[in-house]
Order: sequence, then C-alpha cells, then structure tokens
Amino acid sequence: MSHCCLSPLPSWTALRSINSHCHCHCHCHCHATATCSFATNRTRLQIRAMRAVVQRVTSASVEVEGRVVSEIGPGLLVLVGLHESDTDSDADYICRKVLNMRLFPNETTGRGWDQNVMQKNYGVLLVSQFTLYGMLKGNKPDFHVAMPPQKAKPFYDSLVERFRKSYRPDAIKDGEFGAMMKVNLVNDGPVTMQLDSLQSSKNTNGAEAK
Repeated sequence: MSHCCLSPLPSWTALRSINSHCHCHCHCHCHATATCSFATNRTRLQIRAMRAVVQRVTSASVEVEGRVVSEIGPGLLVLVGLHESDTDSDADYICRKVLNMRLFPNETTGRGWDQNVMQKNYGVLLVSQFTLYGMLKGNKPDFHVAMPPQKAKPFYDSLVERFRKSYRPDAIKDGEFGAMMKVNLVNDGPVTMQLDSLQSSKNTNGAEAK
C-alpha cells in the first residue's frame, strides 16, 4: 500500500506552473494529480458565453422610477448576461433554447416538463443583467468580463428582436437597458435554470451542445 502525505493547497503561482507542465517531477504523485485537477477546474470556471437565468413564473414585471415598463402573466422571466466575447451565434443559441425549453406541464396528457413557452402561448420577459458576470475580488464585485455598455446596448436590442421574430412579437417584453430596475416576479414551482451558450461547451470539453 502506498502512502501519500496530505499537503495544503498550493499557491496560484504553483498552480499555473503545474497546469503548464503536468509532467513535472513532484515529490508526491497524489499531490501532483490533485494539483493538476484543481488547476484544470479553475481554468474551466473561466467560461466565455452568453448566460441566461430562466425562471418559470405565474407573473412578472419591471418597474423603473415607480412606473411599470413591462409585464407578463404566465411564462418565462429571463435574466440575460452578455459576455464581452459574445457573437450572433451565442444569441441564436440562447433564443432557440429558451423558447424550446420544456418547462411546462401538458394539461391534456398530464405529463410534466412536456411543453415549451410557445406551445403554451405564454409570455417572455427579457431583462439585461450584467451582474451575472460579476466576480468577487475580495468582497467587492468586479464586472470586467461583461460586455461594455456601448457594445451591449445594440447587441441586447438585437437579441430582443431575435426573440420577437422567432415567436409572437407581442409575447416578448423587455426591461429598460441601463436603468435601475425593480423586477417583481412570482416563481412557479419554483423552477429556475441557468443556461450558457454554445461557447461554454467548447471551452470545457471541445464538444458542441445541440
């Protein structure tokens, strides 16, 4: 039986070195394996993708300065985070997946998780939320990987238009980009899912999600 001593987690400098040279000569083989795995997992956390947090709701609305700017009844509230590297292919993926996610029961057959928002003829409320790409530096959030506002505004507008062309235009609502919004919702279930666009799959394992 081999014996492996337990060591404290290495510094980030050591991790970078080991991640670049996984065949390094380590005194303890178990320690080297754990370190390489830890470094690889850290790399995988650096996801570059459009991110959507999808919530099934019985109702949702957005208020800006005390006035309701958008509201829906039953349907989906979608918080959208844009990464600085996002392209039209990411927008296509998020739009297609959100509209086709089977998050609703089929009342005719009694099956759960059987119908999408379009089959139910429900609404979709989109809200831009750059804080989905926030990372803590100490105790302070940092948003440097989020798409800059001057680029994000037209990109987000094109995403909303993509949803409207893919479904009924009157069924797609959105908040007010860049405004301080109050988002009210009644989560049905609760049901909440996080969805990352195609790039995240490429970054982690080289395989494309369908």
